Amino acid sequence: MMFKKMVFLAAVFSIFLLPPPRAAAAKVYGLAAQGLPLGDGRVSGAPQRGYVYACQTKFRGHGAAHAGGWIHGKTWDMTQKIAVEGVVVWPDAQFSVTVAGDRRIIAGNGLPIDAQTGVFPIRTDDPAYAIDRNPNFIRPQRIDLALPLHPEVAAAPSCVPMGMVGVMTNGVALFNALDAAGRDAVAHEVQDKCNGHPARDGMYHYHGPSPCVQGWNGDARVIGFALDGFPVTGMFDMHGRELTNKDLDACHGRVGTVMEGGRELTTYHYVMTREYPYSIGCFRGTPVSASPARRGNGMRRQPPQAAVRVCAKLPEGAPCGFTTPRGDELEGNCRSVPAGVVACVP
Repeated sequence: MMFKKMVFLAAVFSIFLLPPPRAAAAKVYGLAAQGLPLGDGRVSGAPQRGYVYACQTKFRGHGAAHAGGWIHGKTWDMTQKIAVEGVVVWPDAQFSVTVAGDRRIIAGNGLPIDAQTGVFPIRTDDPAYAIDRNPNFIRPQRIDLALPLHPEVAAAPSCVPMGMVGVMTNGVALFNALDAAGRDAVAHEVQDKCNGHPARDGMYHYHGPSPCVQGWNGDARVIGFALDGFPVTGMFDMHGRELTNKDLDACHGRVGTVMEGGRELTTYHYVMTREYPYSIGCFRGTPVSASPARRGNGMRRQPPQAAVRVCAKLPEGAPCGFTTPRGDELEGNCRSVPAGVVACVP
């Protein structure tokens, strides 16, 4: 009995010895929501601050059909932008993050956890339809990633693909800042109230900050992970100061203290900002392939033959480039892919 009492007292004293939880700092904003810089034209062929270093160099898509009334020359007004109407919840959403050895295992079906979406395809009676007639349905997607638990900075930054560049902690994919026409997707495309919408294959995704990701406006809170394993945080640093391009490097990241799982650690991380390019401008680490190993019919997805041929005589990890059947010029690195070959992966 005496031993149990001593254990209880020790536990009580240990609570008082723990440092008090850090109080959230008052927010200090550095950008005006009414005059955010438009990112059109800020696509580069090399790492550059405030730009997207894109693997795709030619854009033949369309994106939104018309410019919204919130776009004013070289700026846009976040407070004027409309959102896709409707409320859809996703009770079948699945998402998990586990650790296995030196890997962070991320699995899910691409649907948002504890968050809603708008109604897609955009309905004809929705005011958004006059600007952006997104015809795509939201469909479950298989997400299986094994990211490095302790990622390292690569010898040189690499380009970001069109499509998934990371995953948020609510299970939603993160895309780069570009729409199909190579423009500022956050400004031009009409997303729902969570700042999300589906791609042509049905993958629901964000291009920038979403208020539906828990901790999105917390102080240096980790709210996602890039495909190279480095964390993604919200727009405020540990002191509640809004971060902008001038605080970040060419890949839209920096080394600093972040909050992950209730503890502080110092690491390189990308920052979600209200300023273009919003999230990941290029990869500072070595990204894994985001392509799923199998589609719904159980067959392995094969990479383009041009992507395989260009890496036939190159070592794994070497820079590469190829032209797709529709004429897009892509750059990337030679990597092993689930189809069992080495191919050029953007």
